[in-house]
Amino acid sequence: MASSLFRRKFIPIHSLNSTDTMTPFPMHLELNLHSLLCVWHGLRHFNSSSVAPKFDLTDLTRPHTWYPNARRKRRNVFLHVGPTNSGKTYHALKRLESSTSGVYCGPLRLLAWEVAKRLNKANIPCNLITGQERDEIDGAQHNAVTVEMADVTCEYQCAVIDEIQMVGCRSRGFSFTRALLGISADELHLCGDAAAVPLIQEILQVTGDVIKVQYYERLSPLIPSKVPLGSFSNIQTGDCIVTFSRHKIYKLKREIENRGKHLCSVVYGSLPPETRTRQATMFNDESSEFDVLVASDAIGMGLNLNISRIIFSTMRKFDGVYMRELTIPEIKQIAGRAGRYGSKFPSGEVTCIDTEDLPLLHSSLEFPSPTLECAGLFPTSDILFLYSRLHPTLGFHSMLELFIEKAKLSPNYFMTNCEEMLKVAAVIDEFPLGLQDKYLFCMSPVDMNDDISAQGLIQFAENYSKKGMVRLREIFTPGTLQVPKSQNELKELESIHKVLDLYVWLSYRLEDSFPDREVASAQKAMCSLLIEEFLERLGWQKPRAEKLSAHSTVRSMLIRDGRQYH
Repeated sequence: MASSLFRRKFIPIHSLNSTDTMTPFPMHLELNLHSLLCVWHGLRHFNSSSVAPKFDLTDLTRPHTWYPNARRKRRNVFLHVGPTNSGKTYHALKRLESSTSGVYCGPLRLLAWEVAKRLNKANIPCNLITGQERDEIDGAQHNAVTVEMADVTCEYQCAVIDEIQMVGCRSRGFSFTRALLGISADELHLCGDAAAVPLIQEILQVTGDVIKVQYYERLSPLIPSKVPLGSFSNIQTGDCIVTFSRHKIYKLKREIENRGKHLCSVVYGSLPPETRTRQATMFNDESSEFDVLVASDAIGMGLNLNISRIIFSTMRKFDGVYMRELTIPEIKQIAGRAGRYGSKFPSGEVTCIDTEDLPLLHSSLEFPSPTLECAGLFPTSDILFLYSRLHPTLGFHSMLELFIEKAKLSPNYFMTNCEEMLKVAAVIDEFPLGLQDKYLFCMSPVDMNDDISAQGLIQFAENYSKKGMVRLREIFTPGTLQVPKSQNELKELESIHKVLDLYVWLSYRLEDSFPDREVASAQKAMCSLLIEEFLERLGWQKPRAEKLSAHSTVRSMLIRDGRQYH
């Protein structure tokens, strides 16, 4: 399947190893004209004899000054903190609903979808804006966005940032920091773990904002079991077994289903969001045969799940660098998904498969999460552009490496993990592209650890640099999508979905140069359907002709509407 996807010879990228997948970042110019003029005035102190500068672009110790719109306000900041299933986000969203204008910023597309749906259902017009989609509603004064898409140039009455503890994430923390410092709103509501409170208070000391903290308790009890699951014969309806690899997920699914009592939905990170949502819907549906869930830590946020009991198959995971024990926040986030308030399970239970894992589970639930010490930071595109003018002979990769090496940060911040960006920069530097274009490709949602995904980015960049336009049919081979027959083919189809997702992301930023967004979106939908058909065929199943027929009907509609290649 992979060999038929790309027309050009495959370029191996195994030498480019990383731990994180880059997430999208909008190309807003975040310094106003006055700030840029100040920067240029500082640069005039440079001369050809390399006199020491009086304006240091690598000085990132005052990032709050990057956002003059927000600094013109004395924002009222409300911290809603507590465990999973405590109602903290609910209360923030009620305030958003009552505002005349507002924005919700979430860490996942699924959360943005959920909030947009909620507000529109309440007759509050709300746009949905993520890296890969725009659903604009006439007259809307509210937006539900992924945090990377937060617009720091707009004025709002109310803004909500969900999962604010992710400021400490080494790969995405800078996007949450940007939203925290940059959103211009009368009220800013921050939802998350109490571990973030001291850091947020310290960061906002210099902004003049007024800060109030509201603590929440869990709404339904969470009971750690004193005994392990033991045998899979003890699996019950409503159980969710958590593990940390695709291979293990499907192995557990097969083992449970082979006993003939339960069918399993699956949820993990590399599944398309649409597929994750439908798998969750089947699990939540009481009339569905899928009464058990096998999942990764992707269930930790973004999906409403009616889980009775969380069962950890292991308390260790490979994080891209080494095998390690789960952290206290990770354990709390996952375990807290059991016993959702208002579901058919009034209380939640959590246990492990193996006895030796119970002490870590119990101690993690008993103790608070470690306090966050610093937040992620990354320079704006404007700062990098001006810095590049000081080093005109350097490629983007070398310039970015030099900037990172020279950057000065205050103790409250750390430089975001740039490994993924540097990998992209290394291959993008081979093409005759301007700095803004290179920055854009480096910020795109590409997984450079996935050979097919990385190859897709390279081909998009090469065609764009040569022709100024990238037609999907020049890269994507028509008529090759089919239901996977093996785990390897499933992985390839997930990778193809990533390439199509990348094309859609680029089409929203380089619209004239990536004109086939509709076709790419339709093919993405096809990938999701084919993956679901694979999931339905895996394991023992009762006949579901009606469901398979529905999938066939959708495919026929895609073909009739001219959205599939022939």
